[in-house]
Amino acid sequence: MPIKKLFGATFLANPLTSEEGRRILERDHYCCQYCGLDGMSQFANSLMMTVDFIQPRARHGKKIPENLVTACRACNMIKGYRVFHDFAAAKAFVLKRRAELQKDWELERERLHSRTSATA
Repeated sequence: MPIKKLFGATFLANPLTSEEGRRILERDHYCCQYCGLDGMSQFANSLMMTVDFIQPRARHGKKIPENLVTACRACNMIKGYRVFHDFAAAKAFVLKRRAELQKDWELERERLHSRTSATA
């Protein structure tokens, strides 16, 4: 019996090296492929750029350029370890979820602002 089956171990693709990550960021012009955030427009934006495995490493995604995209941290976190049929489906999910989170944030901000104004 293979050791992998005996112990339930699974083998993941190695994390990206700095050089591999830089190549993906350059290929995508430092622009989030989900929301379009431009990592070159401001220093703060550049700090938000990551490389996302479209098919997550945790789900046996391969470390190949076709499976890697530039993503801002927010989009990368929203997508998480979810598996999608293709990149278009992942992008649609991320953008829909971002819109929902923004709406919730705006409602909560307005509620807190109204409460603060009423006590003043």
